[in-house]
Amino acid sequence: MAERKKSTINELSEILADTTKEVFQNITGKEVKYAPTLQRINFVSLRPDLAAFVEFTGDYNGLLCMNFTKEASFELYSQAMQFMGLPEEEIAKDPYSDEVINFVGEMVNQIIGNFRKKVEAKYGLIARNNQPRAIPISNTITMYVDSFLNTSQARKISFRTSSGNSFYAEISLQQTEFIPIKGLEEKSVEDLLEEFF
Repeated sequence: MAERKKSTINELSEILADTTKEVFQNITGKEVKYAPTLQRINFVSLRPDLAAFVEFTGDYNGLLCMNFTKEASFELYSQAMQFMGLPEEEIAKDPYSDEVINFVGEMVNQIIGNFRKKVEAKYGLIARNNQPRAIPISNTITMYVDSFLNTSQARKISFRTSSGNSFYAEISLQQTEFIPIKGLEEKSVEDLLEEFF
C-alpha cells in the first residue's frame, strides 16, 4: 500500500515541534516532550497564563502563537537561568516578572528563527518575521491575519516540561501545499538555491 502523503501544514507542524523541543532542551539542559498527536484547530489563540505571538511572511505566510501555563513558563525560565549558572538569588521569583516575560519572548524568537531556517533548508522557501511579543494574559484572544482569514489552516502541538507542566504551540498557515517540481527532486537544496538566486 502506498504511503499517504502528509499535508504541508502537518509537515511544518512536525518541524515546529522538533524545533521547539530542541530550543528548550538546549537552553535548560532538561528534557521537553511533545505529544505524538497534532490537533486540527480553526484559529490560533493567545491563552492564559503567558502567551507570545509572531507573524511570518514571504514565500509562505503564517502566524505562530505559543501559550504557557505560569508553572511551565516559570519552570523553563528557572531551569535556563540555573543551566547558565546564574546564582539563585538573582533568579526572579514572580512568574509574571519582566524577566520571565522577556525570556519567553526571546525563546519564541529563537524558535521561529530556527523553524524558518529548517523550512528553508528542506524546501528552499524563505520567510521573514517581526519580533515576537510575549504578554501575560487572563482571557483567550483569537488571532488571525485578515488577508487569509477564510483560507487558513491551523494545528496545535502539546508540550510537557520535565516536571510535567504544559505549554502549547499553535500555528496557522495561509492555505498552501509544498509540491516538489518534477525533475528537481534529485538536486540538493543548495544547488537549487544557487540556481534560483
